[in-house]
This record gives sequence, C-alpha cells and structure tokens, in this order.
Amino acid sequence: MQEKDMVNDVLSMINSSITGYANVIVQTSNQQLRQTLQQIRNSDETFQYNLYKLAEQKGYYKPAQQADQQDIIQVKSQLGGI
Repeated sequence: MQEKDMVNDVLSMINSSITGYANVIVQTSNQQLRQTLQQIRNSDETFQYNLYKLAEQKGYYKPAQQADQQDIIQVKSQLGGI
C-alpha cells in the first residue's frame, strides 16, 4: 500500500470517528463522560488537522477551491445570518 493511500485511509477513518464522537456527545447526560469524549474528539481533530496539512504538503490531498466572499454571504443569509 502506498503512503498516500494510507494517509487518505487514516484521514477518512478519523473523520468518521470525529463525527461519531459528536453524535455521542450530544446524547450523553453524564458530565464526566461528556467531557472525556470532548477531550478525545478535540485530540482527534488536532491529529486530523496535522495529518491533513502533511497530506496537503506532500501533494496527497488538494483542497477544494475556496469560496469567494459573495458565496459566503449568500450561504450565511440562507442559514439565517449565522
């Protein structure tokens, strides 16, 4: 397996994990468990971002073109000015 494939697999898995933690956190009433899950999620987000930056530097990942200001304004207005 190529390094690029391994990096992309790990990014995909960690993204799924982060989504899973978010779903569990919002359903957890035990404050200590909730905080522990949030810490794990935060750690995973940091790891994901660092791996993403490495993948981008190595040319393994090319992000989508950034939205222009008009697109951002339009989406904000559609979402109620968030």
